Amino acid sequence: MSDLANLLEKIDAEIDAAKQRVESFRQEKLNEYHQRQERLETFGKVCDELSEIWKPRLETLASKLGERAEVAPTVTPSLRQALFHVHSPFARVEMAFSAAPDDEIQKLILQYDLEILPILMKFKNTDRLEMPLDQIDRQAIAAWVDDRIVDFVKTYLELHQNEQYLSYLKDYLVEDPISGARFPKYAAAAKCEHAGETCYFIAEETFQEFQKKHGNS
Repeated sequence: MSDLANLLEKIDAEIDAAKQRVESFRQEKLNEYHQRQERLETFGKVCDELSEIWKPRLETLASKLGERAEVAPTVTPSLRQALFHVHSPFARVEMAFSAAPDDEIQKLILQYDLEILPILMKFKNTDRLEMPLDQIDRQAIAAWVDDRIVDFVKTYLELHQNEQYLSYLKDYLVEDPISGARFPKYAAAAKCEHAGETCYFIAEETFQEFQKKHGNS
């Protein structure tokens, strides 16, 4: 065999080896993808089973809150979430329960998050519970969800009895003397001085009606 032929054989061998490495890499990543999809399917089945625990509890909370709450559910292959928008004259209140896997899809992560703006008091704003997908403790999950719901209810009630929020509300909200609507001062369309007090109006229309009744004083 000539030196050139020998060189060509070595080059071809290197090219074949490189192709094999690429193919092996592709197969490895494909297997990882399939395994991940299988674990994600397991996560979905676990969540479907556990919905028997958290769904009636969250429905009970929503029922107690009534018209004060709007609930937005989210269901994706890697997330189950219930987001509560809870109405309050004191603050913007959002509370969420979510279930998601860890990065390797080996664990179930239950997350509780509470946001209250403005923040004028201390409260538990987040908590999580983790457990392996193949070692689910239903009683522990039920107790954790119950505790978080009670935490939220306590916080929500304390919010409406908190002196700082009461003082904040007094200085923050005003009432249109014509429509009776209560709103933040910054949202006033007009204001005027009358009988030694500042009157705020939600719309120019109510301001004009007030002027008709009381003049421009």
